Amino acid sequence: MKPRMLVLPMLFVATLVCACASMQARDVTALLPAAARQAGLVDVRGFVPDAQLDIRYATTHNFVGARIDGYNAPRCWLHRPAAEALAKVAMDVRGQGLRLHIYDCYRPARAVAHFMRWANDLDDQRTKTEFYPRLEKSTLVPGYIAERSGHSRGATIDLTLSRCDANDVCVTLDMGTTYDLFDARANTDNADVTATQRANRDLLRDAMQGRGFANYPMEWWHFTFKPEPTPDTFFDIPLE
Repeated sequence: MKPRMLVLPMLFVATLVCACASMQARDVTALLPAAARQAGLVDVRGFVPDAQLDIRYATTHNFVGARIDGYNAPRCWLHRPAAEALAKVAMDVRGQGLRLHIYDCYRPARAVAHFMRWANDLDDQRTKTEFYPRLEKSTLVPGYIAERSGHSRGATIDLTLSRCDANDVCVTLDMGTTYDLFDARANTDNADVTATQRANRDLLRDAMQGRGFANYPMEWWHFTFKPEPTPDTFFDIPLE
């Protein structure tokens, strides 16, 4: 079946921030825009309230160097089955003093279009040192940046693990590279990592795979829930 683009209307809703760990999924989902609810998306905060959200594309700290189109707020939305499975991952690792540290979840299609515009502007090299130091920008598509992203289907997530102490201070585990590094070193099974970094990557992959998420081998942080609820639909609902 040929993939189709589904563009849903955006409605204004007031958003509330709640740090309460007892927040229920239905309470958070009620705050979603109607278009997101109609698409079957939910807010992961309601399923994993202690997850650390580090949504880089809602900031300027990303490989583009600017806030990305469609990221009007640092939200993590997923289809409900993926969010429920993620809650089980969080439960599995919580007993080891670990928490989920999330970089990206559902990604509007317009954000991917923003990535492509940036990739085609070869004169913009502002972020090369941090994000693609060993590659030429002209080589990033399609190996590292795709014209369509599985994130836009609502079941893919980018994340790592954090270790937290008794004072609730959390530090991300050493995975050998930073998030969104365009480099072979970011490949999940790359040999150029230390034993500790290898163990940390395996810990993350095992935890995710144990609850139905498949890893993308080129990126240690990238996982897709299987089977995908909407494998042929790419959504373009802005994050609010």
